[in-house]
This record gives sequence, structure tokens and C-alpha cells, in this order.
Amino acid sequence: MTGQALAARSHEASRARLAGSGNAAWLRTYLWRAAIADCGCGLAAGALAAVVRLEVRGGVSLGYLAFTCALPALWGGAVALAGGYEPRFIGAGSDEYRRVLNAAVSLLAGLSIIAYFANLSLARAYVMVALPSATVLDLGARYCLRKRLHRERGRGECMNKVVAVGHVSAVADLVATLRRDYYHGLAVVGACVAGKGGLGAITGIPVFGGLDTVAEAVRDLDADTVAVLACPEMDGIRLRELAWELEETGTGLCVAPALMDVAGPRTSIRHVAGLPLLHMDHPVLDGGKQIIKSVFDKVVAGVALLVLAPAFGIVALAIRLNDGGPVFFWQTRVGKDGHTFRLCKFRTMVVDAEERRPQLTALNEGGGMLFKLHRDPRVTRLGAWLRRWSVDESPQFYNVLKGDMSLVGPRPAMPQEVARYGNHMRRRLAVKPGITGLWQVSGRSDLPWTDALRLDLRYVENWSFALDLQIIWKTWSAVIRGSGAY
Repeated sequence: MTGQALAARSHEASRARLAGSGNAAWLRTYLWRAAIADCGCGLAAGALAAVVRLEVRGGVSLGYLAFTCALPALWGGAVALAGGYEPRFIGAGSDEYRRVLNAAVSLLAGLSIIAYFANLSLARAYVMVALPSATVLDLGARYCLRKRLHRERGRGECMNKVVAVGHVSAVADLVATLRRDYYHGLAVVGACVAGKGGLGAITGIPVFGGLDTVAEAVRDLDADTVAVLACPEMDGIRLRELAWELEETGTGLCVAPALMDVAGPRTSIRHVAGLPLLHMDHPVLDGGKQIIKSVFDKVVAGVALLVLAPAFGIVALAIRLNDGGPVFFWQTRVGKDGHTFRLCKFRTMVVDAEERRPQLTALNEGGGMLFKLHRDPRVTRLGAWLRRWSVDESPQFYNVLKGDMSLVGPRPAMPQEVARYGNHMRRRLAVKPGITGLWQVSGRSDLPWTDALRLDLRYVENWSFALDLQIIWKTWSAVIRGSGAY
């Protein structure tokens, strides 16, 4: 390596160290905030239960006052035992919330056992007010802390520094993903690549040689985590040696399996002849769970159409008065198993939009099979507003009620797109398309075609009812932000 290259790498490493300095400080601050919030929620829940007890019984005994005062410590201890303060769950959303729920169940079970064996007369009404209140309040507090952390990470603060290990293409994909999904709090500050080649200007991060320089890169960059991507050169023996080296500095180690985009619930470890084998269950694409999903879709769609009917009337009148054209835009889309259907949307473009499309082909910004323009001249002024708030998509509740679509699913594709699908892409037709989906909550039209396809396939492979509810919840935030809506 030349002196100029060494100087450049040293400069990049120094800049990375400065960008990620103070990791321990922000983590301690966050944990202190979480602990104070947990104890405060426990105190508020205990006070609420005491007030209810006072209203019902006309008084509160010293025993209940003592329990109310002890509840903050009991609740905080239960959250700690449930893993609520583990750094790897900080800002992780559902994982963090799950620890709070586990703490509530554990504390309830513990109090029940203690009350039984100690023969304590603890009123069930008091407990049934205190613990659920503590749970709800703490979930809200953790949500607020998480959103605050996301805002800080949006400014480049409170990030964990990662050294990526693997082939150039895999490292570049990881860098692009983490830069887009910054709220995860992981920033690749250096790479150790297998084989020849470097990242250079592609990612703007320093490359610290090959697989035998990982420990050196961690020391130079003061990294918090090493992410080992799927890499045949990093065999079991080398990975074990790397784990020993990182153990001395307390650096975290994450290993990405060769099997990508498969969620944890579908995988389990099976030991066969002393070897830990990764077992993968098949995705749930039919059966009772899909029936529950279908019933849920139709009930929600029916209620939404009834509730939104007055708003639909106002929007329809506005579109009609805007240019005198039709209110709805009907377009053929491809649904489950390749069956076509007529998708319904509020019209947001001029009446002859389809005829004008060939004139704009050269300006396409969508990439792949998508046709997108940030400033599409065919979009009306009212249509731009409807798209900004996703109001144009709301008539698709009719398609859900009819059974052509689902509330959550892959993006409904057009026939000309499907005609160009390979076997890999056709997998997304195994389920009904959705009004919203992972693509909707991950960037909408700002996503490249390859990323949108990857998210659709990830949804199909890892579908669960809980995932649907999580996506529906995140859709509100995506709509309010309006990012990628054009």
C-alpha cells in the first residue's frame, strides 16, 4: 500500500472515529431515560390504582400505600429481568415492546405466587388496574423515547459503528440499506473485503484489507460491532478465531446467514450429530391463518367504506369540478396466482394521461419495470394533493371487500410488468396484492425497483398476522411524512 493510500485511509478512519464518538455516553443517557420512564410509569400506575381503591372502598390501607411506593422498583426490576435495558434492543421497536409485555406477565405471575404462599390479601381489582396501566403507560413512554432516538439518528447522532466483512457487493448492499434505514442506528465505518477489489467511491468508506485485518480495523475505528456477511472464505474456524479476538475488546459480532430475507419465526436451530443446523419452515400461504386474514380484511374494508363515504363524496365532487373528467381511474392489475382484476383509484391525472405516457418514457426515473416521475406533468394540482396524503388509494377498499386485494401485501403489478417476470419475481403473485405493504412503509416511490421487489418477496416469505398489524401501524407514519408520494 502506498504512502498516499495509507494517508487517505488514516484520514477516513479518523473522520469515522469522530463521527461515532460518544457511543457509550448516548447509550448510558438513553438507558437512564428509559429507567426513569419505567419507574415513573410504575409510580403513576400505582397512584391510579390507589385512587380507584380510594373511590371504591373509601380508603387505602398502609399495605396498599406501601405497595404503591414499591411498584416503581418492582416494575423497573421486572423490565430489567425481561431484557428491557439490553443495548441490542434499544430502538428496536417490537423487540423492545415485547420485553415490556413480558415484564408485565412475569410481574403478574410473580405477585400471584407470592400472594398465594405468603397469604397476602392483595385485591385483584387493585392489581388489575395497576399492572395494565403500567404496561400501557410504559409502552407509550418507550414509543416516545424510540421516536426521539430516531430523530437524533436522523441527524447522524447516537449511531453504532460497524465494520462490515464480506464480498464487495454484499458490503455495498449493506451500506446502502443502513444509510436508507438510518433509524436502526448502524453505520458502516469500515470494511474488510474478501477477494480483490475495493469499495472506494461506491460507498465512501475505508477498506481495511482482507479478512485477516478485521481486528485491526475494529481497533482503528473503535467500532462497536462487526457484521460478517455471507462469505464462503469466512469458514467456521476463521469465524471462531474472530469471535475470540473480538471478545477481548467486547465488540459485538453479527453473522448474516447465506439464507437471506427469512424472518426469525421461520427459523430454528436443530442439533444433528453435534452440528447446529438451521431449519427453515415453509411460509404460511394458506390454511386457517389466511382465513383469519381474509375475514379481517373484509371487515376493516367494509367499515372503512362506511366511515369514509362522506369524505369520498367530497373528493369525488372536487375531482369532478376540477376538470369535468371522471372521478375514478380503473386499471387492470395482476392479483394472486396471476388472475387479473380492475383496480380502482381516485383519478389524479389528466383524462388523456395514458396517451401522453409514450412521450415521457425517456424521462422515467423509476428504473426496472416501474414508470415514475417526481414531477409528472400529467398529475393535476388536486391530484398531487391526493397523492401526498394517499387519498387516491382509498377506493381500493372496494377491491379488498370484493376479494381481489388485501389490506397488506405486495404492490399490485400491471400485466406488462408481470409479462417480464422471471421465476424469482413470480413468487410475489403467491398472495393477494395489498393497499399497503413493506414497500409502502419503507420509502414508497423513492425505492429502487430491486429494493421494492426484495421487500415484496420478504413479505411473502415471512407473512404473519402480527406483521400485517405492524405494517398497518407504520403506514400512518409513512402517509403523514409523505416521503416517496408522487
